[in-house]
Amino acid sequence: MTKKLKFALFGNIHQERKSAAVQKFFAIAAERKAELVIPETFHQFLCENLKIHVPECEIVKDNNFTADYVVCMGGDGTFLDVASRVGNKEIPIIGINTGRLGFLASFSPDHIEETIADIYEGNFGVETHSVLTISCDEMELKDYPYALNEIAILKHDISSMISIHTDIDDEYLTTYQADGLIVGTPTGSTAYSLSVGGPIIVPQGDAICLTPVAPHSLNMRPIVLCDSSEISLRVESRSHSFLISLDGRSQSYPDNIHLRIRKAPYTVRVVTRQGQSFFSTLRKKMMWGADSRG
Repeated sequence: MTKKLKFALFGNIHQERKSAAVQKFFAIAAERKAELVIPETFHQFLCENLKIHVPECEIVKDNNFTADYVVCMGGDGTFLDVASRVGNKEIPIIGINTGRLGFLASFSPDHIEETIADIYEGNFGVETHSVLTISCDEMELKDYPYALNEIAILKHDISSMISIHTDIDDEYLTTYQADGLIVGTPTGSTAYSLSVGGPIIVPQGDAICLTPVAPHSLNMRPIVLCDSSEISLRVESRSHSFLISLDGRSQSYPDNIHLRIRKAPYTVRVVTRQGQSFFSTLRKKMMWGADSRG
């Protein structure tokens, strides 16, 4: 007897090429008699934009939902948004990659049937990914204060570089004179941090990495810390403001406030293929060893 499962389906509402993948998933879910949960905005996109017949499901307007698994249709950007909506529920997320690079969304849309079959048969792995949280001594921050990839402290586009006074566990480290500072998780080490020269860290690494963005001094290099560390930051800016970006969600704040970044009390659970290797994924996505000569 097939066990009854409940799937929450999320997706990118700006990406129309997922139509075939969604329809295939609905057909498989119907065959398995699975329950479905779909957020209202994605349900509307499927019905009105993609003209897809959506089967009977629970439509939710907020993040108050339950499910056995979350299915994410999109790229890594969509995955980050979905992870923030799952929050501390720790529901395993199945990333179907209808985007581009896909470190987090690692399942091919061409193999949805096999992927769902593996879920029912228990033929999969689950990786736990650490999350960062940020707080401020002087005020409550506006945005959802958690990030799976990184928390970035950045200057405004039109302003000069900022000074970021940095303490680790109440011990002074340095003052970064730079365009910004990325505080990243191992998951985020292949994202923004990598593009500005940060190291790649295996997902299981118990670490937090500080990577400066365009530092004034070339002696300022990335540093990897234990993830039990608390990072304290205070920003000075000629424009008297700066940006805090959490996985790309940015808000402006006045300078000279005191920020604290630490590991969050929960993890994000990511479904992986049985036997999937981070190193093989890295070689494939980064095209290591590929001969680019014509």
